[in-house]
Amino acid sequence: MPPKERNIAMMGYRSVGKSSLSIQFVEGQFVDSYDPTIENTFTKVTRVNSQDYGVKLVDTAGQDEYSIFPVQYSMDFHGYVLVYSITSLKSFEVVRIIYEKLLDVMGKKYVPVVLVGNKTDLHQERTVSTEDGKKLAESWRAAFLETSAKQNESVGDIFHQLLMLIENENGNPPEKSSCIVS
Repeated sequence: MPPKERNIAMMGYRSVGKSSLSIQFVEGQFVDSYDPTIENTFTKVTRVNSQDYGVKLVDTAGQDEYSIFPVQYSMDFHGYVLVYSITSLKSFEVVRIIYEKLLDVMGKKYVPVVLVGNKTDLHQERTVSTEDGKKLAESWRAAFLETSAKQNESVGDIFHQLLMLIENENGNPPEKSSCIVS
């Protein structure tokens, strides 16, 4: 069976680690230098629940609260990774604005999203609580993860969770295991 092609956009405020997460997922390495992204596209085949997916990951330029939502990211995308830094309250506020603009541009009440609090390796500089991230994700019916691109912590999980949300949205829920917990 050929891989299912899935287009994913990585969005958020500048310098929250969008490129670092993308490169860590695709190439398995952490790039420490900061070079502002215009737009990069990465591809990777990954497997979730015995289904192969050809992921086309578009790493976008950092947005801010005044950015007009780039219309090209509302077409032909299956899901979104919205990233903030746990060390930046501003990036958390911007991610909320990006989400509202995304729904507005798409004219939908729901899109598959994983909200990511990145930079957990800088936990001593944390300004956004895990609880606040969870609450925001719940209000969006989104998945939520805290990650460290630097330590490769939960990076693969972002994309696996998003692919499962996309499948659910497309009416193809992943097969449940027959394990029952009572």
